Amino acid sequence: MSIGGVGIGSAIAIYFIIWWLVLFAVLPWGVRSQHETGEVTPGSDPGAPVVPHLKRKLIATTVVAAICFVTFLLVRNSGLTLDMFPGPKAHRTT
Repeated sequence: MSIGGVGIGSAIAIYFIIWWLVLFAVLPWGVRSQHETGEVTPGSDPGAPVVPHLKRKLIATTVVAAICFVTFLLVRNSGLTLDMFPGPKAHRTT
């Protein structure tokens, strides 16, 4: 069984890696620190977010990761290769 020509185990692993990379890109979206808002809770770090909005960020991460994964599958199955792009080519000896 495969997803877009990629084995199911590999597809899950690739999606998982994409999801984690996207999560770290999404985490800073819309964060306002306690220091920025002037509402520092005693005993906490002033750089801690006031409201982290984690549920929204997890949903956004899942959607963006799914779009990236589908794009990956489309490019993989399109027949594009790095040799089609301009730039230095690898020297191959046959």
